[in-house]
Amino acid sequence: MSKIGVFICHCGENISATVDCEKVAAEAGKMDGVEFATDYKYMCSDPGQTLIKNAIKEKGLTGVVVGACSPRMHEPTFRKACAEAGLNPYLCEMSNLREHCSWVHEKNEQTTEKAIDLVKMLVEKVKKNKPLNAIKVPITKKALVIGGGIAGIQAALDIANAGQQVIMVEKEPSIGGHMSQLSETFPTLDCSQCILTPRMVEVAQHPNITLYTYAELEHLDGFIGNFKATIRLKAKSVDYKLCTGCGLCTTKCPSKKIPSEFNEGLGMRTAIYTPFPQAVPNKPVIDRANCTYYQKGKCKVCEKVCPTGAIQYDLPDQFITEDIGAVVIATGFNVLKTDFFPEYGYGKYADVLTGLQFERLASASGPTLGEIRRPSDGKVPKKIVFIACSGSRDPAKGIPYCSKICCMYTAKHAMLYQHKVHDGESYVFYMDIRAGGKNYEEFVRRAIEDDGVNYIRGRVARIYEKDGKYIVKGADTLLGSKPVEIEADMVVLATAGVSNPGAEELAQKMHVSYDAYKFFAEAHPKLKPVETNTAGIFLCGACQAPKDIPETVGMASGAAAKVIGLFSNNELTREPLIAVVNRSAPPVFSTCVGCFMCQTACPYNAIEREEIKGRDGSVIKTVAKVNPGLCQGCGTCVAFCRSKAIDMQGFSNEQMFAEVMALLNE
Repeated sequence: MSKIGVFICHCGENISATVDCEKVAAEAGKMDGVEFATDYKYMCSDPGQTLIKNAIKEKGLTGVVVGACSPRMHEPTFRKACAEAGLNPYLCEMSNLREHCSWVHEKNEQTTEKAIDLVKMLVEKVKKNKPLNAIKVPITKKALVIGGGIAGIQAALDIANAGQQVIMVEKEPSIGGHMSQLSETFPTLDCSQCILTPRMVEVAQHPNITLYTYAELEHLDGFIGNFKATIRLKAKSVDYKLCTGCGLCTTKCPSKKIPSEFNEGLGMRTAIYTPFPQAVPNKPVIDRANCTYYQKGKCKVCEKVCPTGAIQYDLPDQFITEDIGAVVIATGFNVLKTDFFPEYGYGKYADVLTGLQFERLASASGPTLGEIRRPSDGKVPKKIVFIACSGSRDPAKGIPYCSKICCMYTAKHAMLYQHKVHDGESYVFYMDIRAGGKNYEEFVRRAIEDDGVNYIRGRVARIYEKDGKYIVKGADTLLGSKPVEIEADMVVLATAGVSNPGAEELAQKMHVSYDAYKFFAEAHPKLKPVETNTAGIFLCGACQAPKDIPETVGMASGAAAKVIGLFSNNELTREPLIAVVNRSAPPVFSTCVGCFMCQTACPYNAIEREEIKGRDGSVIKTVAKVNPGLCQGCGTCVAFCRSKAIDMQGFSNEQMFAEVMALLNE
């Protein structure tokens, strides 16, 4: 016999403002199988939880229904309270009276009637609930960090400093990411390399970190606590065990006209190269696509001059497999190039640059050793125009979002230019200034008031070249859209931050969600900002959306804290709300017909094949089996199963039918 307790929460005024909570509780008390019903202003509070615990003990309740907010918010809270009172936590259900009723309706009788119906459905469902036990999963205490920018570096160091093993995979020859390309950082204008390089070195030397550069994730199989990662180590053509990093090969290589990726194409590099002077590891790789030997079968100058015999042209790609307990994705972002903008010359003008290219010009390690010079002729520009929101907040270009960092780094660029070219003039076209951060607004005011940067509120319509100058045509919207025309020596575009090429492919390899712009998607924007919908895989940094350095570092430490928390136990406790294949024994029987449509549909690779054997050991049939460690309870297999052999624990067909019938049997 069912003894259900119903507890209606006012949620302050979130529910009670439109729903008569007292009436809902009174009507719930009349429902079949309900032993106790009451209402309270804040059911999630300590007194509210105590009310539930006491009712369970005093009334001998066999099930609990809480009418309150979203189960995503407080279902764990109420299930924990039930468990503390001796009731199996999965005999507790939440009826969402806030998002599904009070927030979407006006205050009237129908709203209260709907709330009563929502409670009635869950009362009938909880009668069909069965006690479930949490799933115990062993944990491999080793983390995989994908990406070696400041986000990956911070996450890896935090995890490693907590005593856990870390594998770091970086696709470029060196770690450092975009931060290593910066000249100075806002709002303090401190040297990027000075604060980043020591951490890069610490990663390489840390006893708990294994660093793989020039490497990519090939496959990721398994589930939280028990992943298996296959990593491709791309052939460097240099034996790092023999190489001392002397750099002699890079100085003698005859192929010296390859655009440098680190300098954003403004400088040249050789076919065998180290990305930048502070690179970690500080050893070269051979760019096979541009190496004369690989293209024409001759040269081998680097092999001849190498004093240790480290050059080995026939080194193949290697594949290694690592057992992993958790994954941190820190793959960063990219920026649009100037050729994305037809109105600004399709990228054909040498002195129309991106913000990242300007960073390289301003950097002491850049192609001009820190002097601001035009790429076209090497002259110092006397007038520069900076254009903010280039591509960002522009639905016509398919990028309606704000890139977040552009206002700040544009102010920084203008400030750096004024510091280096004292007699120069700088102009900033902007839509509006978004400087949200500690000392950010003050930094922008400093650029305007102290450094004399001219800010013009308005869009730039066109850029064209005339007599060696770039004519920038725009409008000043603060002066009634007055036309503005500036003859500039250089134009810098604060181009939109976008997802990395290959982000979509990586997300699909890892079974991680991503948004319309191919940024990785978090599980919940407020409550789970560093988690994904795939358990055990975490996010940090600008792979999720454009972010500045402080936010990136904070997010990386947050992801690391999640990994450390996961590794704090030898076993992982997971919710048992997963799919199960119908089975009865003895004898072992299953309604599964072995079509394995479920296996093809499962996004988590949780469906396995199991052989059912007879007493003589012969195989009677092959059926589907759900791996409880992999299953995330999405229910896709249930929908695909033609023989209805799969059901969801906690959301069975019987339970769903009971909810529907509760509405029909008025």
